[in-house]
Amino acid sequence: MAALMTAFGPDLEFGKDLSTLTSYRTGGRARYFLSALSADEIVRATQAARRLSIPFFVIGGGSNLLISDAGFDGLIIKVDVTGICLSGPATIECGAGEDLMALVNFATEQGLSGLEFAAGIWGSVGGAIYGNAGAFGGEIGSVLTSARLVDSQGNPRTVDREYCRFAYRDSYLKVTHEVVVTATFALVPADRPTVEARIKEILSMRETKHPSELTAGCFFKNIPDPREPHGKLAAGKLLEQVGAKQLQVGGAKVFEKHANIIVNTGNATSQDIRKLADIMKQRVKEKFGIELQEEVQQLGVF
Repeated sequence: MAALMTAFGPDLEFGKDLSTLTSYRTGGRARYFLSALSADEIVRATQAARRLSIPFFVIGGGSNLLISDAGFDGLIIKVDVTGICLSGPATIECGAGEDLMALVNFATEQGLSGLEFAAGIWGSVGGAIYGNAGAFGGEIGSVLTSARLVDSQGNPRTVDREYCRFAYRDSYLKVTHEVVVTATFALVPADRPTVEARIKEILSMRETKHPSELTAGCFFKNIPDPREPHGKLAAGKLLEQVGAKQLQVGGAKVFEKHANIIVNTGNATSQDIRKLADIMKQRVKEKFGIELQEEVQQLGVF
């Protein structure tokens, strides 16, 4: 215990309930938990975990994460680096722990366009970069110019957009397991009322087909197809054709307005959600011969 407190500091928590940190509100406890408020704290935590041979996992807003009911037998580091500011005439620097919607709102207030597509997407800025979050034909990787990272060995460095190798709901950071600390975005000056109108339109569209809570949004990635709008065949379209909207396992249910969204009706476990996703995936495989790929990240033993 003394070694742990010396290595991680007095803010180290034990037996943290991880369900409170995910949008599904499911999952078990972490053996150790630490909220990191700066790059230095992330560096110290990752280096200490390696020195003590403690497995660790870094999370952001928890909006695209399914954690095992058994929890995580190691250290969870939550990136809580905040702060948003202008770093140039049309450039914004943002902490990875900020809500993505806070970044969208700040850009709007400054009369800057380029982030409207992200309106209504839950989660943190760091998580959005890690998974190259996007919607309505836009992706966060297209407006990022640089990012301050901490690598898996605990070493900080700054990289450009090309290093991140952004792809559909993917980035090179998923391979290197580097942690985003801060990021810089290049936007375009625009008429503020026009930006606000576009955001209002996107939020309105989301309200018609997305639940307001207890979900991680779309569970599966859309399928690349140049014949489809934005070059993607919607996984929800295939899921609807296999009757996914009628499916439920325990407290986990497919959302009635969108076949690619699983909701926690109030008493779901992570295992319920995983079993339901497996059924959905199998039905699409049997009917269309397509293996759906998860957009939601999974942590722990299932």
